[in-house]
Amino acid sequence: MKISNSITCRLKLQHETICEIIFDLDEQQLLKEIRPDKWSIHENIAHLARYQLVFMERINKILLTGNPSFGRYKAEDDPEFEGWRTRPTNDLIKQINADREDILRLIEGISETELNKTGTHPVYGNLNIMKWTEFFLLHEAHHLLTIFQLANYK
Repeated sequence: MKISNSITCRLKLQHETICEIIFDLDEQQLLKEIRPDKWSIHENIAHLARYQLVFMERINKILLTGNPSFGRYKAEDDPEFEGWRTRPTNDLIKQINADREDILRLIEGISETELNKTGTHPVYGNLNIMKWTEFFLLHEAHHLLTIFQLANYK
């Protein structure tokens, strides 16, 4: 088993969609809460930035311990998330770009044997590293769709 071209391409490029969606928005639009009790564009970006680190921590734990169990990540339960929410959007995007390089190096540096190592998700069960990476990318894509919807809400 090796990392698929689809995963590699999305790891390299998918996050760049953020800038394409928000390029013409001002700070007020980024911070505006369109729906009560739902995140703004900025908060979605802060979540994506923070979750990249969570993802890397999980992959490293899988590599070191083999089949660890993880709870569902909820930003509201993460004491570090509030600090991410207070950072300027441009800083978050720079951090996403820098951390994505680290994620890419991490994933591309994993041997074919290590790709079979698993970690347990509370809903989806045992996932190997390739499936964890797919889950990470699909989670990110969900938030990219949300950002698109908020940016174009009329």
